[in-house]
Amino acid sequence: MADILTTPSVAGETDTLAYIRNFCIIAHVDHGKSTLADRLLEFTGTLSKREMQEQVLDSMDIEREKGVTIKASAVRMTYRADDGQTYEMNLIDTPGHVDFAYEVSRALNACEGALLVVDASQGIEAQTLANLYLALEANLHVIPVINKIDLPHARPDEVAQEVGNLLGDDPANILRISAKEGIGIKDVLERIVREVPPPKGDPTAPLQALIFDSHYDAYKGVIAYVRVVNGRVNMKTRLRMAATGATCEPLEIGMFTPRMTAVDELRAGEVGYVATGLKSVRECRVGDTMLDAAQPAEPLKGYRPAKPMVFASIFPTYAEDYPLLRDALEKLQLNDASLTFTPENSTALGFGFRVGFLGLFHMEIIQERLEREYDLDVVITAPSVEYEAVLTNGQVIKVDRPADMPDPSRLVEMREPWMKIEIFTPKEYIGPIMELVTRRRGVSESMEYLDANRVVLKYRMPLAEMIVDFYDKLKSVTRGYASLDYQFDSYRAGDLVKLNILINGEPLDSLAMIVHRDQAYARGSALAKKIKEAIPRQLFEVPIQAAVGGRIVARETKPALRKDVLAKCYGGDVTRKRKLLEKQKEGKRRMKMFGSVEIPQEAFMAVLKLEE
Repeated sequence: MADILTTPSVAGETDTLAYIRNFCIIAHVDHGKSTLADRLLEFTGTLSKREMQEQVLDSMDIEREKGVTIKASAVRMTYRADDGQTYEMNLIDTPGHVDFAYEVSRALNACEGALLVVDASQGIEAQTLANLYLALEANLHVIPVINKIDLPHARPDEVAQEVGNLLGDDPANILRISAKEGIGIKDVLERIVREVPPPKGDPTAPLQALIFDSHYDAYKGVIAYVRVVNGRVNMKTRLRMAATGATCEPLEIGMFTPRMTAVDELRAGEVGYVATGLKSVRECRVGDTMLDAAQPAEPLKGYRPAKPMVFASIFPTYAEDYPLLRDALEKLQLNDASLTFTPENSTALGFGFRVGFLGLFHMEIIQERLEREYDLDVVITAPSVEYEAVLTNGQVIKVDRPADMPDPSRLVEMREPWMKIEIFTPKEYIGPIMELVTRRRGVSESMEYLDANRVVLKYRMPLAEMIVDFYDKLKSVTRGYASLDYQFDSYRAGDLVKLNILINGEPLDSLAMIVHRDQAYARGSALAKKIKEAIPRQLFEVPIQAAVGGRIVARETKPALRKDVLAKCYGGDVTRKRKLLEKQKEGKRRMKMFGSVEIPQEAFMAVLKLEE
């Protein structure tokens, strides 16, 4: 049962706004964002020592293990500053991975300021810059903070110089702290109070509240995390979502302390939650505007529906688990509106689902949650991307699996998604990175030196080339020193073809792929070799072919299991032996015509691990 707090009546609503500070923390993965949030909660007395644990705001086990915030969260702190005033401070903890860039942008729009946390030993990295640009686009006041100054290999002065050059700030003004040891936390809070502007908003105007995240509760339905921009929301307000049109009456209104604590109302400038009673997060999407149904105002700018970028098929290892897999995906979708799935059937793997993800990290998270939280053994096929096919009648259709690719006679062109990528690396790895990106059809844009040793390389490259193992290869050629950031650029026309795999003359849809024509021979040849190793031998010879349209580009042959038919034929004329061999040959030819080749699941999985 949530605690009930009565909102104190204040003589002037504007005076109340003057003592509110809404801010977030942005950083590259593992630069100490969650640890700093812990220290702020501890220093302001929001949580007692007994209630504290590491990474308080990261509620999922996967978040703790990977050191990455996956879901946004918020917490209200009360801080008595050196000027004698008590301030209400709302910290909005943003997701930490590039796959969730849209969620980060919405959370930033709910704030007026941002703490930019940079590791004193690592310096500026890819997502530091990406998130900084998002903060500047949202017109936030950025306070740079150098963290982990207690580490033996920390170089705070050099990193402060880097950050100062980036922001046009004096390095001497940049805060130096250790979140782990609690050094400099008071200075951070004082800087927020002095420099972050108070929220603007009119409590008497019609309601406009930005939904920056949501989660599903079995008893209260969808709980929307909101920043009230104008107006106020209380238990009597009938609500309408601007983008989806869903309407509801609040079941509970409250704030995060960090546990959910009920209050009478939320006013302009405040951050809290509204329990809507809606049955799916699809009706209450991130970035949408919550309005008063009786006095609808204009929706806030910046909303866009989440768009899956990477697609893969998920099959249960055991066919009888199919209903359990469907239920698990439906439950995950209750909390994650960006997850999409449709039923699919494969000759090799049976019944499963075609699932859309925001990116590879999102896909990894969903796979781990299916295995851990729902105890399912699943097989995930090689990921693919969503292409656009332009037909002869002018229609443009989406294609996310090779089986849906239209016939070449109806096709004008195929377009594929390209990404803008930034790679931060020590200068000695420039050569291997250039070779890797060029091999993946990347196009160089620019190269900038951050300092004497570190470089940022900017490229454009197809998403299809990134999603298989590009990040692993990048880490391998740079010994783990490079960091990568990417964002969608545009769809570009390319010479793309469907590569079919034929086993014993029968096409196998599960192994077909869409590739660039220049790579068709190399990919087809590698795939045919891999299948030859993986499938068991039959009593007849099995041809394995890779084809583009009607043209075979590669072939391998799995030899037959031979039976010694001459074992019983000892002595006598040679024609007796020849007669037996001809009889065997005829039998094998007939068997090849009617025989079918079973592709074991192990063989299918081996093919997915196709190396270049």
